[in-house]
Amino acid sequence: MKIEIYGLNKVYPNGNHALKDVNMTIENGMFGLLGPNGAGKSSLMRILVTLAKPTSGQILVNGLDLQKNRREIRSMLGYLPQDFRFFAKLRTYEFLDYIARLAGMNQSSKRKDAVEKMLEEVGLYEARNRFANNLSGGMKRRLGIAQALIGDPQIIIVDEPTTGLDPEERIRFRNLLTRISERDVVIILSTHIVGDISSTCTDMALMSKGFLAFKGSPEELISQARNNVWRIDATDTEYHEIQDKYPIISSIPSENGWEVQVVSKSINGYAGEQIEPNLEHAYVNFMENELNQHWHEI
Repeated sequence: MKIEIYGLNKVYPNGNHALKDVNMTIENGMFGLLGPNGAGKSSLMRILVTLAKPTSGQILVNGLDLQKNRREIRSMLGYLPQDFRFFAKLRTYEFLDYIARLAGMNQSSKRKDAVEKMLEEVGLYEARNRFANNLSGGMKRRLGIAQALIGDPQIIIVDEPTTGLDPEERIRFRNLLTRISERDVVIILSTHIVGDISSTCTDMALMSKGFLAFKGSPEELISQARNNVWRIDATDTEYHEIQDKYPIISSIPSENGWEVQVVSKSINGYAGEQIEPNLEHAYVNFMENELNQHWHEI
């Protein structure tokens, strides 16, 4: 599977220019879409799942034009929106059975097997007879994940999928997507949670203010932050100074004050050392440095 995006723009009637000349290619495997709220991620997701139309530009899915072949492309899609909704009067298994019918699973025995297997995979089998409306927040999110996956789609798009999930559920979800990504599928994971990307994705994009700011592997983004991440041993007084000077990634109380991790090209005399960056460091470094330089240049 391959998704090709050319010159994509989305301008809403209120004048909000949500997507600005976005160009990129997304191929098989797990693809992470990262960025702050308002970056344009949800607008891009809604266009990809045919719930919204672009103002201009073109999207090809395995060579098929998204605007001209909407029905065919919809049959390939599984989608978990950020504001997932369901029919309150259906039990958990009834809702998933209904979604499986919509996905074209017409043979009842195969559909029953698929529904039970999916409920087991997302940890809802014991709750299959409970009304969906009575599930906890985390269980409702898992039901949303299940309905996105039930028809064995070739393209799976999930928007802020781990919202409302506890750490154990988040790990279960990541492992589930990782297993599915071994097939001939594209999985697009749109999130503002850096850990969701670093744990699962081999390719990613970073969006800001509607623009595509970065496209590449997590390792490439991390390499840009090398020599810009520091661990500082700070006194209480220094800690308050550092808060005003640098983006702080983490701070932990220590015997003499604080152990602080910051992103900066230098630390101007504070007692500290450079450390190897992770994706969270790299994201903050990019937003603070490379991206700010980009806006200054344009």
